[in-house]
Amino acid sequence: MALTRRQREIYDFIRGFVSEKGYSPSLEEIGESFGLSSVATVHKHVQHLVEKGMLKKAWNRSRSVEPVEPEPAAAGLTSLPLLGTVAAGQPIEAIEVEETIDVPPELLAGRGRHYALRVAGDSMIEDQICDGDYVIVESRDEARDGETVVALIAGSDVTLKKLYRDGPRVRLEPANERLQPIVVPAEDVQVRGVVRGLIRRY
Repeated sequence: MALTRRQREIYDFIRGFVSEKGYSPSLEEIGESFGLSSVATVHKHVQHLVEKGMLKKAWNRSRSVEPVEPEPAAAGLTSLPLLGTVAAGQPIEAIEVEETIDVPPELLAGRGRHYALRVAGDSMIEDQICDGDYVIVESRDEARDGETVVALIAGSDVTLKKLYRDGPRVRLEPANERLQPIVVPAEDVQVRGVVRGLIRRY
C-alpha cells in the first residue's frame, strides 16, 4: 500500500500510542505530536489512512481510530520505495516523497539497490514509457551509452533520458521525435540510476 512519509509517521504513531495506552489518540494529540495546529489537517491525514485500509474508525464515538495491521506484500512480490516523480520531458526539480510499491522480482536486475519513480511527461513514449507509468530503477552512479537513466542536472533538476557521452559533454536523448536532446557539460550531470523495468496501471 502506497503511503506518504507523513502518513507512515502518523500510522506508526497511532500504533505505538494504542499499544502503550490501550486506547486511541485524539486528533489533537496526533497534531501535537507532529506540530500540526490544524485539526482539519490531521483529520485529512487520518481519513486518507482510513481510505487506504490502514486505519479503521467508528464515526459515532471519540478516540475511535484503530490501526489495521498492513498485509504483507503479495506472494512473490518485493516492496520498493517509491521516491516521487521523474520527468520524461523537461527536467523538473528533484522530488523525494517516499511511498512503497510492490513489484515482481524479475524486474530487479543487477545487484544494486532498487527504487521506483512515477513518470511525468511523454519524452520517452517511443520506448513505451508513458506519462503515469512507474519505472523500476537500479541505483547506480554510472551508465553505459544508450542506457535509459535517471539523471540529475546541475544538482537540482531530474529527468529520464537515454545517456550518451560526447567528449566533455553529455547528451540526454528523448525517445520522442518531436523533442530535442538536452546537451550539458559532463560535470553538470549525475547518474542516479538505470531503468530496469516498467509498471503500468490501467
